[in-house]
Amino acid sequence: MDSTPTIVRCIQDACRDLDLPVPDDSMASHVIGLGLQESLRRAVPTLSVQDHPKLVDRFRFHYLTKDHELSLFAGAKELLYALKDKGHLLAVATGKSRKGLERSLGFHDLHDVFTDTRTPDETFPKPHPGMLMELSEALMVPMEKVLMIGDTTHDLLMANNAGADAVAVTYGAHPLNVLKTENPKACVSNVQELSDWLAVHA
Repeated sequence: MDSTPTIVRCIQDACRDLDLPVPDDSMASHVIGLGLQESLRRAVPTLSVQDHPKLVDRFRFHYLTKDHELSLFAGAKELLYALKDKGHLLAVATGKSRKGLERSLGFHDLHDVFTDTRTPDETFPKPHPGMLMELSEALMVPMEKVLMIGDTTHDLLMANNAGADAVAVTYGAHPLNVLKTENPKACVSNVQELSDWLAVHA
């Protein structure tokens, strides 16, 4: 989903609600992909322990008023179903909450395309390899055949930590120069490029 601008705005609006330092766009987008608790701690490093639950609540308030605005990247749904039709097992490893993931999958009618999913609610958050290790085991796919597709260094580092390959998409939260630091197999700038790469390498 094209969620980066919305998440950035929600982090900033939540900080304004509590008169906390407001992270700039770069800082707010850099923490995307981590679990919510860790994201907010990093976005507002001066956050006091007593204010943390309040900031989480304000972020959730703003996000729930905006998540209906989120759309899939052009061609993403078609690519997912094409990959499934070719026999690929598709899974989700996300920093979103379980409730948030289920809401997104339902809104975009994507429940039946993914064989399994993991969120920080039930296992370790990124960049710990736990989500990919659990999915590898559950789907009975050896790690050397797992490919993580992600738009943050947190995604790519999780793959590196798990011993999985990764492809970076540059149309999400982190810029190309930052993504390259984690040595992905490839960097693609749109869904069509991703589709073309997968057609050759997947």
